Amino acid sequence: MSKISPCLWFAGEAEEAANFYVSLLPDSRIDHVQRNVADGPGGKAGSVLMVRFTLAGESYLALNGGEKCEYNHAVSFHIDCADQAEIDRLWQALGEKGELIHCGWLKDRYGVHWQIVPSILPTLLADPDQAKAQRVMAAVLQAIKFDIAALQKAYDGV
Repeated sequence: MSKISPCLWFAGEAEEAANFYVSLLPDSRIDHVQRNVADGPGGKAGSVLMVRFTLAGESYLALNGGEKCEYNHAVSFHIDCADQAEIDRLWQALGEKGELIHCGWLKDRYGVHWQIVPSILPTLLADPDQAKAQRVMAAVLQAIKFDIAALQKAYDGV
């Protein structure tokens, strides 16, 4: 287990959310479900209090805090995607019943913010040819979901 890990606050859907997230990425699993030992803000005795889970090899905690808290862009989860198929799959799954934002960002059905980004993007933006990098940035700023072929065309000046 990591010394530091994100804790996601839920009104009552911590276990549902953790199960959803671990279904999306390899090297993911539910590690432990802790139930309330007594009635409290997180729920009645016996209900789920928190879920420790691993998502793509990293430790997380989902906590049922009993009241809804709003997430915002200040903290989001970045998923580095190897190809368009991975972008499309994660965008579809995480975006369903959520909100599609811009520049590869979305808010999922639980209100958590995600960035679904192609692995190639930092390389394209760091090209020493400023004209290429600027064309890519212009394509990024116009995108909702990233399209690797469109980014490559911008890079190539097509």
